[in-house]
Amino acid sequence: MPAKPAPIKKSAKKAVVKEEKPAEPEPAPQAPPAEAPPPPADAPPAEPAPADTTPPEAPAPEAAPAEPAPVEEPPRAPTPPPSAVPTSAPLNLTVDDVNDTSVSLKWRSPETIGKGGLDGYTVEYCKEGSSEWVVANVELTPSNHLVMKNLTTGDLLNIRVVGVNAGGRSEPATLPQPVVIREILDRPKIRAPRALRSKYIRQVGAQVNLVIPFTGKPKPVISWIKDGQPLDTKKVNIRNSDKDSILFIRKAERDDSGVYEMTVKVDSFEDKTTLVIQIVDLPGPPASAKLVDTWGFNAALEWTPTKDSGNTDITGYTVQKADKKTGDWFTVLDHFHRLNATVSDLVMGNSYSFRVFTENMVGRSESAAVTKNVAHIQKTGIVYKPLEYKEHDFSEAPKFTAPLSDRAATVGYTMKLLCAVRGTPKPKIEWLKNQMVIGDDPKYRQINSQGVCSLEIRKPSSFDGGVYTCRAKNALGEATVACKLEVKKVIVQEEKK
Repeated sequence: MPAKPAPIKKSAKKAVVKEEKPAEPEPAPQAPPAEAPPPPADAPPAEPAPADTTPPEAPAPEAAPAEPAPVEEPPRAPTPPPSAVPTSAPLNLTVDDVNDTSVSLKWRSPETIGKGGLDGYTVEYCKEGSSEWVVANVELTPSNHLVMKNLTTGDLLNIRVVGVNAGGRSEPATLPQPVVIREILDRPKIRAPRALRSKYIRQVGAQVNLVIPFTGKPKPVISWIKDGQPLDTKKVNIRNSDKDSILFIRKAERDDSGVYEMTVKVDSFEDKTTLVIQIVDLPGPPASAKLVDTWGFNAALEWTPTKDSGNTDITGYTVQKADKKTGDWFTVLDHFHRLNATVSDLVMGNSYSFRVFTENMVGRSESAAVTKNVAHIQKTGIVYKPLEYKEHDFSEAPKFTAPLSDRAATVGYTMKLLCAVRGTPKPKIEWLKNQMVIGDDPKYRQINSQGVCSLEIRKPSSFDGGVYTCRAKNALGEATVACKLEVKKVIVQEEKK
């Protein structure tokens, strides 16, 4: 156990040498345990060695941290492996928010990261007009967003983001325009009407007047482009106010069709909307039309599509015919969708010409494609033979469908007896009273209409009661129905005085 204090003093003296080593131009030689190297002339007096103050009976574990082997050599920076390369530049660097003291940024990860992975990102800014870039985050940030704080109001800053890995720094992703450090009262927002969110269609020669409202403070900067190019101010007029932007075309033409993009920008914040304007016109006629075949009362036609659709879809075709005798045109097919058709029901012995129009959402083409050949409908010896059929025999013996019913009448009040009969040929109707034919007695009135038979008894008396019979006869037979009639007297009671 007496050998433990010796290493403690030796390591303590080496620690003293290490503390004084940065002050000397060359490393101090190893000195005997009893002496220490003299300090430089301009150095402050050295503190007493810890070996002189440490009691000899100090425990051994306190000396263990002070004797690492590589202390005598200066530390070296780690070198990247030979295969490590920097990542590609971060993507889509944008400003998420800004106020009078801070800027919030966001971006996307690099497209190529490499084998070494990604250690983090460094955000740097530079004042406009200066070339000195200042690091905003002391430590690398692993996330894809950062808030730069404690900025000066009114500064104009250029900002960039760099990805860092074992291979070093990537190419920077820089904002396209400097950011003004100030409070944005109201971010720009375009409030396009619902009708303009889809395709806006107008006819050639019509007026285009589109009002696009927006919000934003301070006053936004408005810009328009068409198909990615600046607008032609000679044809398209733009008028901007604090609340809306108006796109005006006095007389629209086909080449005014396209994709219009409106941008509202306040500093580094912006909002965009896209308007699709389509100017349509009447289509041109089919490129050609021809008569393919003629047979019987029919003619087959074919035609080719038009070369000018009017800047919209073709919706159909109209086919017309004209007789050479009159020269008048008549429509035989309307809104027809195919490129061939058969025209039927032509008149025998006539000659016909045909023409075809093109249709779209605006209307029918102004001109038509006319067939060069004429369809001749030849006369043939056609004899019409009517179909033979057996005529139905509707003959039927008389049959009562509604019989007579027993009745009661009052003396002096006219009444009727009714029944219904059918039969073919029309049956003869006779009325009988108590099996005696009534005939042409003026007291009775006999009516037979549409199969309904009626016998009117005018002001009957008590002698008119009895059995009444209706008889129907034709060549096929006869039928009868009967009823009983009772005639009652009116009883009048005198009031007693």
